[in-house]
Amino acid sequence: MTRVTSSGSTDSSGDDRKRIGEEISLRLRHQGVQLIGNESSDDLADLEEAVEEFERAVERAGGDLMVDEPVSGGKPIAPDNSRFVLPKRKASESVPAYINRINEAATQAGQKRNAK
Repeated sequence: MTRVTSSGSTDSSGDDRKRIGEEISLRLRHQGVQLIGNESSDDLADLEEAVEEFERAVERAGGDLMVDEPVSGGKPIAPDNSRFVLPKRKASESVPAYINRINEAATQAGQKRNAK
């Protein structure tokens, strides 16, 4: 593979990947996801997909994301159901382990609960 460069040029695909990673990071942080800063682009994309699937599960179960999502990365003000709240990432938790917990939470969010 030959890379053609010219004076002053940059690797535009690398720049695009970095920009997209920064955009995904911003969206995830806004949704209350703690990022360490060493997540790869693939990690971020997988994490965003897991969060989006969790949100779809909450919506299918009748949850209100405006009530159940954190406010500016903090805690939800008054969640209508605790199973509709995205789990917090543990301090040293790997992205794959966190995604597994999000997927489990999505499954729980989608399950119907019996009225007490």
